[in-house]
Amino acid sequence: MNDERIRGARAPLTVAASALFAVALTGSAFAWGAIAVDDEAGTHPDDVGYGYSSGHNSAAAARSGAMAECRKQGNTGCKVVLTFEHCGAYAASHRHYGIAEGSTAAAARREAVAACGPGCQAVVANCD
Repeated sequence: MNDERIRGARAPLTVAASALFAVALTGSAFAWGAIAVDDEAGTHPDDVGYGYSSGHNSAAAARSGAMAECRKQGNTGCKVVLTFEHCGAYAASHRHYGIAEGSTAAAARREAVAACGPGCQAVVANCD
């Protein structure tokens, strides 16, 4: 009888711990980030204006935050180029650009440079 009471007392703790663990695992799946840039053909990658925002509960909020950050830097031609759930990156050359998502900033950066092509460099990478 004592064994059943002990098991009964532990059950709510086990359920609560399992629920917290599940929320911790899925919590980041609901966070969004975005990158907005002010870039034109002929612009050197070091001169590209940009803004990024992350940790939002919707893609729309992430896009809005990235646009606000891009404009805050004094850029007037900002456009959202990427909305992501994990990590995202933007790469550019004088003539091309590339965007990519990845599980890490380094992976997203690598993929964005590859998508952009020869002579490209990463401009910005961010994780949510």
